[in-house]
Amino acid sequence: MTKTLIGPRLRQLRRDRKQTQAQMAKTLGISASYVNLLENNQRSLSVQLLMTIADNYDIDWRELTQDDSSRRIAALRSAAQDPIFTGEKPDLQEIRGAIDHAPRLVDQFLQLHTAHRSALEKMMQMGEGETAGELLKTSPETMIHDFFRDHRNYFPELEMAAEEVWNGRFTSPENRYMELRDRLDRLHGITVVVRRIDDMGEALRYYDETDKVIYLSQALNNANRVFQLAHVLCGVEFPDMVSGIAEDSRITAQPALARLRVELANYFAAAFIMPYDAFFAEVESTGYDLDRVAAAFGATFEQVCQRVTALNREGSRGVPFFFLRIDKAGNVTKRFNSTTFHLAEHGGSCPVWNIHTAFYTPGVIMPQFVELPDGDRYFTISRTVHRPVFSEETQDRRLTLALGCEAGYAHRIRYASSYNFDDPKLYAPIGINCHLCPRQACLQRAHQPLFTELPIDENRRGNTRYES
Repeated sequence: MTKTLIGPRLRQLRRDRKQTQAQMAKTLGISASYVNLLENNQRSLSVQLLMTIADNYDIDWRELTQDDSSRRIAALRSAAQDPIFTGEKPDLQEIRGAIDHAPRLVDQFLQLHTAHRSALEKMMQMGEGETAGELLKTSPETMIHDFFRDHRNYFPELEMAAEEVWNGRFTSPENRYMELRDRLDRLHGITVVVRRIDDMGEALRYYDETDKVIYLSQALNNANRVFQLAHVLCGVEFPDMVSGIAEDSRITAQPALARLRVELANYFAAAFIMPYDAFFAEVESTGYDLDRVAAAFGATFEQVCQRVTALNREGSRGVPFFFLRIDKAGNVTKRFNSTTFHLAEHGGSCPVWNIHTAFYTPGVIMPQFVELPDGDRYFTISRTVHRPVFSEETQDRRLTLALGCEAGYAHRIRYASSYNFDDPKLYAPIGINCHLCPRQACLQRAHQPLFTELPIDENRRGNTRYES
């Protein structure tokens, strides 16, 4: 039976009520020494005492027993890897100690680091003329990314909703479009119309709620049409569920909330196309052969890449991946992360990483072992995909997708099977990006790092103008 330890929360409750341990002990009818033991997690809480605390302090007992320490540990470990912090990194025991004994300080530190990261992101992306308030405002993309990361990119409610729609009967990929179209018509009176590209303007999918018509562009292939219909199905069958998850995010900005609801509906669509148990069995049996998995489920390569980041169900966890999508200018246009890797948080612009050279070999999967300046090692794969858009002005709409995991998981992935893991030259030295990377003598350096002074010798010209 799991012991209920509530030390930090009990201490915070006492401090909020401006009580000493002796005063709390008198309120609860126990000794001051026992309060001290409870606050230091040296005694577990009985049900009777839990109810006594709830009654005397007029709080919900669930607020005391809810344990979010694992989320705090992951967030604190990730923040501690930021290159702004020099010296030895805190170990897990130190991090647990900080959370147990100074939870409010930990929360304030994480808020400060989030503000720092947001300001840095804005300063790197924005031009001149922005106000200080704009620079410090967290972008909707960052808020949504952090919300998904805090849930390890896994939402069991949406998984169950997708399974509820299937009701134990999994239709073949060939029939899925027809099944969805019929369900929308039969249960919701919604018709589906595929329109010419020119008639859709710049849209790929438009749902007219008034006339109950879903318009799909001819630019979408079958896999993308199924995905778009499943996206709409989520909104019409499970609106309360999506709104409930969005409300729990504590995001208040309306643009960010709208984007979050879109991403949650996309999550449902992926879970509908690739049901968890069947998908997990397929990726594990094929060694994460993404093309084979895509063929098995009638999905696109990108849909599969994003779906593998969501395999966090207790008892059937997959390889913990992060996922990035970048355009030819190096902009990260999509980012999902079920891990605490800081490469996934800030990375994507290092030219040494083959996520960029993949553009020279369209459609070819490029594996790579990489090492960051702090010694963290990852295995990544990169490949280009095409956007379902037709335009004379921008005919080449390729994007590069990248999946990455800790190098220790590489033996489970078939794309790494031909490599000698003991080869000391296996790992390519990369950085988060030039602004944050402290590496010296990098052939690809484009900027001076913000937190490190590179040595300058006026009598010597190095590989770049930033160092000699």
